[in-house]
Amino acid sequence: MSDAATPSEHTLHALYRDHHGWLESWLRRRMGNAWDAADLSQDTFVRVISSSQQIADLREPRAYLLTVGKRLLSNFYARQSLEQAYLEALAQLPEACAPSPEQRWALLQTLQALDELLDGLPTVVRKAFLLSQLEGLGYREIAERLQVSERTVKRYMAQAYEHCLLVDW
Repeated sequence: MSDAATPSEHTLHALYRDHHGWLESWLRRRMGNAWDAADLSQDTFVRVISSSQQIADLREPRAYLLTVGKRLLSNFYARQSLEQAYLEALAQLPEACAPSPEQRWALLQTLQALDELLDGLPTVVRKAFLLSQLEGLGYREIAERLQVSERTVKRYMAQAYEHCLLVDW
């Protein structure tokens, strides 16, 4: 580290040096895969760097890193589950209708982007939004499926639209 480094760069370097190995080991034990654990460990530090949290103010850096790491791990498994469901749906298609590898990749990227876009919404709001957008259901049909009032569905949809507009891409 050069003398020209800022105090925050020194703090970040110290955080990484002191806790990266521990975090990666923790992730490796949970995932059983060193490659994915290394990726998620790096992603955790990228999230920490890009967050508004001041690294110097962290009283319990491992607890903070663990919280961020657990969220990323949860997102990782959700993406993996989404990908598996997509691949299973593809396997049900007749071979003549199956998309090309390029189309599969593009569809999977779109599904992951949609999943990330809707991340953070309550499950029922997310479900209402997907029923509307993917299945083309009207508010009355969504209300029946979710066993809520139409007014509640309208509120859910407004919440979902607002969330989509406010997500920082």
